[in-house]
Amino acid sequence: MQNVTLLADYRSAPSVFFNRRELDQILRVYGRMVAEGEWRDYAMSDGAERAVFSVFRRASEMALYRIVKCPKWARRQGAYAILAPGNQILKRGHDLEAVLRFFDSKRLNLVD
Repeated sequence: MQNVTLLADYRSAPSVFFNRRELDQILRVYGRMVAEGEWRDYAMSDGAERAVFSVFRRASEMALYRIVKCPKWARRQGAYAILAPGNQILKRGHDLEAVLRFFDSKRLNLVD
């Protein structure tokens, strides 16, 4: 027999997502970094407390950066943050566009 699950029961916990404008801003930065050869892959996840956009140099590695939206942080230092692999907060703010400017000033070129 099949079990029937009501949709209302399935959607009991609300999730946090990036809205269309936020995702457009993130993908604009992602596209530029892919064109420069810095990034190769990305992943998105949502949860009850936060939404995460992770970027990778290679798909088999750990995320280089994670762009996080956490409404719970909004009253303190802003709902948006850029995290390094060790959960170190690199940039945090109330405005996603201002937070994403971190990648404008960051040139990650190797020096011989």
